[in-house]
Amino acid sequence: MRYGDDLIEEVRARNDIVDVISGYVQLKKKGSQYFGLCPFHNEKTPSFSVSRQKQMYYCFGCHAGGNVFTFLMQYENLSFQESLEALAARAGITLPEREMSGREKEEHDRREMLLSIQKEAAKFYYAKLRTKEGADGLAYLRKRELSDETIRHFGLGFSGRTGNELYRYLRRKNFQDDLLRDSGLFRMDERQGGRDKFWNRVMFPIMDVRSRVIGFGGRVMGDGEPKYLNSPETEIFDKSRNLYALNIARKSRRKTIILCEGYMDVISMHQAGFDNAVASLGTSLTSGHCSLLKRYTDQVLLLYDSDNAGVNASLRAIPMLREAGIRTKVVHLEPFKDPDEFIKAKGAEAFSERLNAAENSFLFAVRMREREFDMADPQGKSDFLHAAAADILTLEDEVERDSYTATIAHQYGVSKEMMENLVKKQALRAVGRKPVSEPERLTGQRIRKEQADEKAQKLLIGWEASFPELIPILEEYLDADDFSDFFYRSLAMMVATQAKAGNVSPASILNHFEDQESQKRAAEIFNAPSLPEDPDERERALLDVVCRLRRDGIDRRLSDMNMTDLAPLQKLADDRRRLDELSSRGFPAEVRERIAGINRGSI
Repeated sequence: MRYGDDLIEEVRARNDIVDVISGYVQLKKKGSQYFGLCPFHNEKTPSFSVSRQKQMYYCFGCHAGGNVFTFLMQYENLSFQESLEALAARAGITLPEREMSGREKEEHDRREMLLSIQKEAAKFYYAKLRTKEGADGLAYLRKRELSDETIRHFGLGFSGRTGNELYRYLRRKNFQDDLLRDSGLFRMDERQGGRDKFWNRVMFPIMDVRSRVIGFGGRVMGDGEPKYLNSPETEIFDKSRNLYALNIARKSRRKTIILCEGYMDVISMHQAGFDNAVASLGTSLTSGHCSLLKRYTDQVLLLYDSDNAGVNASLRAIPMLREAGIRTKVVHLEPFKDPDEFIKAKGAEAFSERLNAAENSFLFAVRMREREFDMADPQGKSDFLHAAAADILTLEDEVERDSYTATIAHQYGVSKEMMENLVKKQALRAVGRKPVSEPERLTGQRIRKEQADEKAQKLLIGWEASFPELIPILEEYLDADDFSDFFYRSLAMMVATQAKAGNVSPASILNHFEDQESQKRAAEIFNAPSLPEDPDERERALLDVVCRLRRDGIDRRLSDMNMTDLAPLQKLADDRRRLDELSSRGFPAEVRERIAGINRGSI
């Protein structure tokens, strides 16, 4: 449920950001700020700052920033709701529970009972592994070189050799047949009762992101079939929306997630120190998996087996992950088949080198396309280049299209102009597809202008947050349309609203942004360089920023204007004239005096 703004602000205010972050990062006080090594990127010199006054953190190295909610979301990989609940518990605040209807309570209780069954089954299998009956299973795990710590960490177990041990165990725990039937762990027979689906198998508990057991995978001992057996889908287990070991990988300090094929691959990588590995659960990658991964990372390393099936799995996954907004690279393990085999043969350091050398996924897909053509034949190469041009056309970002066009032209020995022409021809042939515009050149001049626009807006909002006395002064010269997009407009409006109420709190403003990217952008703005201390320099800095914003705002309105409408054109001409006067003459004397006197001595 969504909690009210007042309650969210109370939770934030009751969790001092310095106290919370000190539990994760060693901080040292320097002046009014606290500094430490950034937990979000590797560094040797502390650039991670925490402000008790602003109740915000900001890294001057990687630009991570936000309030206490953001920190927990980034560090623990929590959702906003989970972060709020954790901090409420830390502060001793009881969050209100929404009253459930009778049917909702019944469904909730049923799900809790199904989760209890899975948890008890995991305990049963784990204990069975250490008995005489589980000796074969333990010997198998020892042969795979898994340590006791790894076995414990993943809760590995063994299912008995008879067909109803787990069923009888759970019946003694007073679980009823209707729930046991729906747990996915049994085959129910009217005469014989429940029969265990898993027997004579090493058991791998499957957990959701909250580390609750929701199902199992089992590897048969001996030559039985199927070799691997997974729980069927149930009310609590959806294979397309869960990934093996994501409950661990989401807490990894590594920035990427490694996506591979099987349980043992994941476990082997975790044991070797690569705790960011996950696997799908006996099914191909789905859009649900991609959406789940997007919650925790922006980049995935694809590490499927090196055989044809693995290559094809990578080729299917690349566009799906791209659609979810995730960048991908492909890891090559040749001559070894899978990660487990590679690590045993070459070790963790060599494996890390292979990860670092992962191939760009788009170029990998183009390279794999070569298999469809006879590259030694001129016609075959021509057909291949046309196919590669069609692949380039699927890229929505103009900079990407331009970059890959140049790279592929270079790799395959043709001019960039020729490759560009092939892409254009493919665009003309793409009947019924979404039209793709010709890549627009991002000239250095345009990039510099956009960067200057952004900088001016960031500086202005940051200054207004630090010195609210500026707001009534600057409102005489600027309006909302002078900000380039909704984000900057809304941020400036929130600062102004709080200033009029008597207190600007950057940390509470961040509560309005639940996505981490917006929080990061806002935190960077609130940590903008301060106003110059010298009154003349301060006035010039403000004048430059105001004129820049006003000029850009006028230009934007002019480009969108109906040139036949005289009244707004006349107003725009007046705005331009006043701007030219301000730019040439500067602020009036009374405004300069007000600027010189703001918060004197605290800048």
